[in-house]
Amino acid sequence: MEKEIICTVCPMGCHITVTGEGDRVDSITGYTCKRGEEYGKQEFAHPVRILTSTVKLEGADQPLLPVRSEKPVPKELLADCMKVLKAVDVKAPVKRYDVIVENICGCGVNIVASDSVG
Repeated sequence: MEKEIICTVCPMGCHITVTGEGDRVDSITGYTCKRGEEYGKQEFAHPVRILTSTVKLEGADQPLLPVRSEKPVPKELLADCMKVLKAVDVKAPVKRYDVIVENICGCGVNIVASDSVG
């Protein structure tokens, strides 16, 4: 299988071509730095993303609390994670980095508050 990936590690935006199967990378071309090579391998074998969203907030002037994942979440779980977040209600006060959802979808990543709300 061959996959073309645009690297997002730096502003260069290298077009990386990776060939392989599953987790096995047979060849990788088009990167201009070591970080790009690692990004290409990771994106080919197991893509991950930082998840940012909002959850309902009660007891504050604003109706929503911004949240994000502490670490990248496997890309294939993003839709399931969003379904979980849609059902979450948080009561103020909340401090930045408070854990809102622990171990979301069993992937070992916590969802934390991105802002403090009194």
